[in-house]
Amino acid sequence: MARHFLLTADGGSRGNPGPAGYGTVITENGTIIAELYDFIGIATNNVAEYSGLIAGLTAINAIDPTATIDVKMDSKLVVEQMSGRWQIKHADMRSLAQDARAAHSPALVTYTWIPRDENSHADRLANKALDQKSGGGEIIAIQKNYLTQRLLSKESSTTIFLIRHGETPLTPLKKFSGDGPLNPELTEQGLAQAELVAKAVAELKPDVIIASPLNRTKQTAEAISRATGLPVNYDESWLECSFGIWDGMSIDEVMERYPADYHAWICSTGFAPPQGESYNSVAVRIDEALEQIVAMYPDQRVVVVSHNGTIKTAAMLAIGGPSDSIFHIDISPCSITTLSIWPSDGLRALRGLNEQAHLR
Repeated sequence: MARHFLLTADGGSRGNPGPAGYGTVITENGTIIAELYDFIGIATNNVAEYSGLIAGLTAINAIDPTATIDVKMDSKLVVEQMSGRWQIKHADMRSLAQDARAAHSPALVTYTWIPRDENSHADRLANKALDQKSGGGEIIAIQKNYLTQRLLSKESSTTIFLIRHGETPLTPLKKFSGDGPLNPELTEQGLAQAELVAKAVAELKPDVIIASPLNRTKQTAEAISRATGLPVNYDESWLECSFGIWDGMSIDEVMERYPADYHAWICSTGFAPPQGESYNSVAVRIDEALEQIVAMYPDQRVVVVSHNGTIKTAAMLAIGGPSDSIFHIDISPCSITTLSIWPSDGLRALRGLNEQAHLR
């Protein structure tokens, strides 16, 4: 029986024409099979969009040339042209459309337009290609026996222990606390939590400590530094998501004063609070930060002291989950979340999430 895939693709050009890249996500039965992205040089938005489509169709054809495919893109032009509803007048577009039809049998492919917010995963990959000016791909849905073999193999992975900071005055009040000027310090309870997690982390025998440079993460990291004897390396990549003008407000206050913006924020990881940062943007920098750790500290044990938003983003990236899965994850103060990443191919595994036994 032929397999069935969902393909979402996006592309963009910074300048139109300008530096361009694409991102493609392939899903089967709700599970992400692969992420593809590439930098294609100087091109237009339309060329980048078509390039993402062709890359995805080619990859699926290599898996199963008889597979049926639902393509969903936010490019009205590509969807309408490939569906045969719009004429293709430009020679370059005709050539790209022919390449797409040649990549996989057109009779097996359907096309649907979706709003940009629903295509955030592919958009994030396209921006990754543009930021890095490089390409790549990562198989996400690995066969269980393969992952088991990797976990049991002799090949060492980089182990990352993600520690959320201790409690601040804003934590029990459920107030937004990003990278803004409030920059709260730990409460007495938070300082006690930091000492407990420091003792637990010392038993893990880490090699490196990295921390966000905000007050609450610095105080937590300093406790871990005292317990382990390791210096702290501060890295702004691990700053909390910026909540802009919402910083210091409770959820109820934001809902009352900015109801439309709050609704947009809880409905889309692509929406940024006024003067703030979207979770999609956070995902791009955390993805890069994880890759940097693996490149700098292969086969080592790395502690990262960070924040709720960044840690749950790292967990989402490790399992290849959809971007909105971060709304279903919560990270408690001074909990430990553990990732393994294999330097040879970038394979990621979530080993533990929000562990708090050391606090009891």
